[in-house]
Amino acid sequence: MTTIPRPVRPRTQVIDLAAQHLARLQRGYLADRSREVADLARLRRGAGREVGELPDLWGLIDTAHLHQPPAGTRPLTEGELVRAEDALHAALTLWALHQQSRPTGMHQADRPDNGRGLGAAVRRMMTLGEIDEPLRKRLVRAGTAPDLTALAQRLRDIVLLLRRDGIALDYALLAGQLYTWQHPGGPDTVRREWGRSFHTRPDRTTPGDTAIAPGDTAPTAVGDTRAPDTE
Repeated sequence: MTTIPRPVRPRTQVIDLAAQHLARLQRGYLADRSREVADLARLRRGAGREVGELPDLWGLIDTAHLHQPPAGTRPLTEGELVRAEDALHAALTLWALHQQSRPTGMHQADRPDNGRGLGAAVRRMMTLGEIDEPLRKRLVRAGTAPDLTALAQRLRDIVLLLRRDGIALDYALLAGQLYTWQHPGGPDTVRREWGRSFHTRPDRTTPGDTAIAPGDTAPTAVGDTRAPDTE
């Protein structure tokens, strides 16, 4: 019996492509290769800004793989391509800001035993397992952003704090989440993912009360980290 492979979902395509770009850029930057060092400097200027705002970045993030999907996978619609390109731009420019002047890779793939999701990264900045309200509220504020541009700007503030403390983040996962964010119901899905990772009790904290204050709309600690199949 022939098994027909399941088509690759658009979000997964975005995550995979982001991971490819990040691996090359980070490896080259840490090896002090001139091309990647220059690319990072260019990308960094785009953090928190819209895709078309800086002509210098046009063509820097190759999205050809999104236009030529794997066999058995349907081509992305024009709307999906725009969302994918916007998500890749936001995630890679934020990584470039995070990576600046750091001697180790600030993109690290998420693992179940040591989460690198945004919520876990914010929680890792909190010492002794106690909730740091200003930090928590930055995550909540990001979760209530009205659109992707505002979200990227609010994430920029968090990324600067992560860079200060040398805390890594899974930027490929973030790219997928930013793609999901742009779909109907997507912000709720992403907020659940951030809330869930916030409650993973990362290794730099000790057990403590992780309750979110009443009245906050994000993050929460429930929900599947996989986006719904509505993309």
